Amino acid sequence: MSYQSLVLVKQVPDTANISGDVMKPDGTVNRAKLPAIFNPEDKVALELALQVRERFGGSVKVVTMGPPKASELLRECLYMGADEATLVSDRKFAGADTLATSYVLAAAIQKLGKFDFVFAGRQAIDGDTAQVGPQTAEKLKIPQITYAEEVLDIKKDTVTIKRKIDGGYEIVKGKTPLLITVIKDAAIPRPFRAKRAMAYKNAKTLMELEALAEDNSLLYSDQLKDEFISKGLFMQTLTADDLDVETERCGLHGSPTKVHKVESVVLGSSDHVQVEPTKEGLGDLIGKLMEDHIFG
Repeated sequence: MSYQSLVLVKQVPDTANISGDVMKPDGTVNRAKLPAIFNPEDKVALELALQVRERFGGSVKVVTMGPPKASELLRECLYMGADEATLVSDRKFAGADTLATSYVLAAAIQKLGKFDFVFAGRQAIDGDTAQVGPQTAEKLKIPQITYAEEVLDIKKDTVTIKRKIDGGYEIVKGKTPLLITVIKDAAIPRPFRAKRAMAYKNAKTLMELEALAEDNSLLYSDQLKDEFISKGLFMQTLTADDLDVETERCGLHGSPTKVHKVESVVLGSSDHVQVEPTKEGLGDLIGKLMEDHIFG
């Protein structure tokens, strides 16, 4: 028996490198000033899906919702080993919070056909809400297992998973179709495969093919699409018109989350003490820390 896995991935700003140069006056992040990276936990989720394919057979598809440039992320997924990649992109989806995002993703998953597993990272580093995966499962009306550390076994329509909990772990079972959110420590993502990188470096979405046709009067997007499909290099794009969605539930219109206040917090120190690298200096430091109840 083989299993069809679908992985939700996201391209995010590299928040580890935030500095004053990338902050706007209102305290929000200027995303254009930060490099875009593969959301770390989504990358681990893809690794687990690839491991399931290797152990039990099947296929792995990836889906991302984002602007046209998110096609870069999809190519990275193909380099790692994904079988197919789909971009969900439309201006109507812009500004979505977790509720609107999960609504569109659920519609896209249903459009792509039957699946046994939907893998997703526990959360994205640009939001830290950990809500998109569970909300998507709810909209798909399927069970979910969160904080997954390891897929232990799959037998027919039942999967056994080790999941992290406070102070330890627990072993749980779920019926397919099932959504699984994955923690960062679950696995080490495999590096890009050189042969796959060479094979898929020219994979394109329809938007990218249309841009090529606009730059060259001898090229036609429809012909390019047929050519790239025949070569296995076409990455499907789903827009609002392709999905059975209500536009008022998408993007900003469908996002009840509102930011009421933004504060910039700057940590600083008005004083410092130099500690001599001697036994006496360290003794004085420990004594001061105990006096301030930091130690003891």
